[in-house]
Amino acid sequence: MAKQAGKGVEEFRPYVTRSIPVGANIVCADNTGAKILEIVMVQKHKTRVSRLPAAAVGDFCNVVVKKGPAELRKQVYGAVIIRQKYPVRRLNGVRVAFEDNAAVLITPEGEVKGTDIKGPVAAEASEKWPRVANLASMVV
Repeated sequence: MAKQAGKGVEEFRPYVTRSIPVGANIVCADNTGAKILEIVMVQKHKTRVSRLPAAAVGDFCNVVVKKGPAELRKQVYGAVIIRQKYPVRRLNGVRVAFEDNAAVLITPEGEVKGTDIKGPVAAEASEKWPRVANLASMVV
């Protein structure tokens, strides 16, 4: 388990379908005050020509706050995807789907910006991001 400068823990991750493309509006699930986030870039993602980069559960991406307090809007922040609507297939054969696409804002050091996470967090995200797992009320 190699750790990279506050960007989550790199380890074996089974394939998760990347279902949240660049430009998607997603819910902010922490208590920073932001309500809606727009994905502007997915880190460490290579793709085919003319295909939009997309994010999955546990991915780090850059987002812009679309709805929220004025001091948070129109700035680029880091975020981690914690839920996705598209089913995630686990190694034991179970498929897990959430009712919304959600993320939490992350500081450049890898800390969660808020102090609370609303709703469940996917196990794939909590394994890769221990700081997110600490704040999660429930991990599914």
